[in-house]
Amino acid sequence: MAYEIVLAPEAIDDLKRLKADIRSEMRMAIEKHLRHEPRKVSRSRIKRLRGVRRPQFRLRVGEVRVFYDVTGDVVEVLAIVAKSEAGAWLAQFGSPE
Repeated sequence: MAYEIVLAPEAIDDLKRLKADIRSEMRMAIEKHLRHEPRKVSRSRIKRLRGVRRPQFRLRVGEVRVFYDVTGDVVEVLAIVAKSEAGAWLAQFGSPE
């Protein structure tokens, strides 16, 4: 089953701020990992987040993190942030359980 990928307005802004080569890498990774198996947790790429209700998952692509939720057949990308900013982003925008 193919999932629909929807980027939140904040995620679109985040994507535009990335360098062109990293932006291209992010688009390919989002398509590859989130289009068909966004819930498939792996040791190195996708992690289900604990302690927060939203976002549900994190995708790691190099030094960049993609935070997203999966509802039905829709993947909503909430933010695309640098690894160094990921903790602060979660503290500010994550919804605790």
